[in-house]
Formats: sequence, C-alpha cells, structure tokens
Amino acid sequence: MKIGTFFLPMIKSVAIQGVKGSFHHIVSQQYFDSQIIAKECLTFDKVVDSLISSECDAAIMAIENSIAGSIIPNYALIDSHHLHIVGEKYLDIQHNLMALSGQNIEDIKEVYSHPMALLQCKEFFKKYPNIKLIEDKDTAEVARRIHEGQLKNIAAIASALAAEIFELEVLAPSIQTIKHNETRFVIVKRTNSEIPENEINKASLKFDVDHKRGSLASILNVISDCKLNLTKIQSLPKIETPWMYAFFVDVTFKSYEDYKKAISIMKIMAQDFKILGEYKNAKL
Repeated sequence: MKIGTFFLPMIKSVAIQGVKGSFHHIVSQQYFDSQIIAKECLTFDKVVDSLISSECDAAIMAIENSIAGSIIPNYALIDSHHLHIVGEKYLDIQHNLMALSGQNIEDIKEVYSHPMALLQCKEFFKKYPNIKLIEDKDTAEVARRIHEGQLKNIAAIASALAAEIFELEVLAPSIQTIKHNETRFVIVKRTNSEIPENEINKASLKFDVDHKRGSLASILNVISDCKLNLTKIQSLPKIETPWMYAFFVDVTFKSYEDYKKAISIMKIMAQDFKILGEYKNAKL
C-alpha cells in the first residue's frame, strides 16, 4: 500500500480509539484509504490490546495536541508494550456542536464529549452557563448515541463527518477556542518500519539519564552537534523509581548517517536507550 512516496506492506485493518466519525477514523481514511477496516475501540488500552493480539495490522493513536499538549499515557503505552511508530499524521481538528435537527443552542441542557474536546472548547461555553458539560469516552460515540436514542436537549462535540454519519444538525461550527487546532497522530505496528533508510527523516527515541547536573544537557548537545533537530521533548515519571524521569524525544534530520552517528553516541551516554520508531516527517 502506498503512503506518500514509499510503500508499506498491505494493511487491511487498523485499530482506532472511538467509532466511525471520530478523528481517529478520519486519520485512518486519510493516511491509508477508504477501504481500510477500522476496528472501533473506546479506550487506548483496547487499541493496544487489539494490535498485540493481532486482531488488526496497525493502530492509530493521538499523541499530542497543539492546544492541550502531550497525551502522556499514550507514550507509556507505546513504550511498555514495545510497539513501533511507523508513521505520523497531523490533522486539523474542527470541533462542532451538534444535536438532533429542529433544536437550537438554547434548547440544549447537556453536552457530552471527550475531556480533551471539552477543554479545547471551554471558552465557547462560557456564553452558555446553563449548559452542563459532561466528560465522555469519545466524541463521535456521543453523536451516535444521540442518533440511536433520538435524544433531545442533548448535544455532542464532534467532527463534521460524525454529524453527517449520524444525521445530526450542526448548531455551531468550529467552536474550539484556538481556531488553528492540530492533533498529531502516530501509526503504530508490532514490528519495525519497513521504510527504506533514504526515506527516513524523523525518529522517536526514549532514554533515561543520571540524576546529576548536566546529564540531559550532554545528550541534547549530541543531538545538536550531529545536526539533528529536536522537535519534541517530554518527560515521564518512572513509577518504580520516585523522582526519576524517562525522556521521550522526537528528532528530524536530513542525513540518516548523521542520525546513526548520534544514536551510536547516545546509546553510550544514556541509560535504557530505545528507538520507538523511524519514519517519514509528515510536516514536510
């Protein structure tokens, strides 16, 4: 199957968090094609379980948002289950308020949606203090529930595709606080990427460093000296060792040889060094 300028083995099914009409579903359609079978999972734990048990060929996981920041538990899931990032996709997230047709915003008493969506739209709802905001598992799943139960006075925050699939009326489009709202999704598999080295220009890495002055700075200097660009750094507490942290970083590069040189040095300097994925930079 062709993805951009390179080929991946045929992928027939992919696990997504949410149901059809969710943003993960949209990514599956755009990254692969409309023929891909999307296995619906209401939690990221179930997404990972489906991939590990070979119920699907790949998985799609949101990893960070331009407004709300990193989705830290997903870093931990990828790491702890020894999964491999083989690609990424940035999606413009447009949140829409939707309900059964024939209603207006003044009729709405409760809005259900994913906590991240509620966070990204909180400024909009300050104009409607009588609306109760309730956290739910998935954006599109709420839209489906409203459609199936023909629930009045209840609204969902979801994609335009969800409104179309579940025959809901958009009461207010693009209600997110910051209009340019992107989420980065990663494509995850059980094995390493099959992308040729000359196509790889981004990598996700994980490592620990000694708890002493300059340890992290030394690693960052290696990244800079080897002509790698640090695009992301995220710390995650090591539960088994209080006040110690693992670091997850993303780097981009023009030369795979520069990257290999950096990796060879970092493996010596850092502890528990791990390559989470090597893939093509979707921002180019």
